[in-house]
This record gives sequence, C-alpha cells and structure tokens, in this order.
Amino acid sequence: MDRPLHLATYLLAYDTARQTLYDRTRTGFLLRAAALAELARCGAVVDAGGKVAATAAGATGDPVLDAVLAGVGEHGRRWKAWIRRDREDTVEAVEQRLAVLGAAVIEDRDPYGPPARRRLLLPDPAEALALQRRTAALIRGEHEVAAASTADAALAALAAVGGVPFVAPRGEQRANRARVRELTDCLAELAPDLAKAVGGLGTTMVAAQGGMGGG
Repeated sequence: MDRPLHLATYLLAYDTARQTLYDRTRTGFLLRAAALAELARCGAVVDAGGKVAATAAGATGDPVLDAVLAGVGEHGRRWKAWIRRDREDTVEAVEQRLAVLGAAVIEDRDPYGPPARRRLLLPDPAEALALQRRTAALIRGEHEVAAASTADAALAALAAVGGVPFVAPRGEQRANRARVRELTDCLAELAPDLAKAVGGLGTTMVAAQGGMGGG
C-alpha cells in the first residue's frame, strides 16, 4: 500500500463502474478514521486515556492530515468524536489532494445548472481496482492477517465495517465476521481506542444516515 491511508481509503470506496463513491456519507466516516489512523501511524497523534492527543511531531506536509491535526491540537476529544466531525470537508479535501497528485480529475460544475456535488473521476482506475481486489482477498481470508501490514489490515477493517459492497459484499459478512474482528484489532497497535471506535463504526454510520448528522 503506497498511498497514505486516507487517500487509499477513498480509492477503496470508489465505484469504478459508476465513477462515484459507493456512499458519500459512509465514505466521510471512513476517511476520518483513516486520517486518524495515518496520524497515529506517523506518530503525530497518540491515545491519551481514550482521547486523541497531538504530539510535538509538527505538520505532516499533507494538507488533509494537517487540517485534522490542527483540530486535534485545539480540543481534547475521543476518537469516535473526531471520526464524526467535519466529514464532508474531509471528503472534499481528499478529492482535492488526489487531483493535485494527478490521481484524479475533478469534473467542473455547470455554473448555470442546479447546485450539485463535485464529481471526481479516475483517469486510470487500475490502482483502485487492484487495491479493492487485494483488500477483498484479505477480508475473505486468502492471506494471513499476521502477514499483512498494519496499513493493509486497517484498510480491510474500514472497508468491512463500512460495507463497501464491491470489497466486502453483504452476503459474505456473516462468514467473515471473525476475520473482520481480527483485522480491526490490528488497529490497537496504533491506538487501542481507535480500534474500539472503528469496531463500532457500523452502528455510528447507521445512526448518522438515520438523521443524526449524516452528510
């Protein structure tokens, strides 16, 4: 996995057939969790009694991560609270970052048409498709979790709890339940309470899409 977790998670959630995210609201949750995991992975945040705390590591050089980190530095909140915050802003920031890096193109809006969300297109979907296939194989048990990197395990856990249909089909969820728990537990290597927050993310997303802050 070459890209940082938040960018890889976007590609994981991108439906290459429909040329759009599988679910924008759910992707917002996944991107926030992925950004926090990436900050923990690079040592910019730590778990402090169940709350996210910034270290003295300084800026990361990634505008998406730096925006999340700036908020963490101002307020002491639990991992779940940070996952819920500013989700749409994070989705848009990730899209902009992918465009700057040349991995995606943002389709211009029609200035005279009805307001609509920006549309991000992948000129070459090969990277997203390869990532989705590799992650699906890890979720299905084709590779040992112990042999996977923490980043790959994190991606698989997020795809599974997020219900990304072309990576973790609904019909396979029951069979893969123990496997997903094992993958989610790998996040405890970064921060124990992050693993707990991701483990409960399915319920959090259902609540959000039921009218409790979904975006």
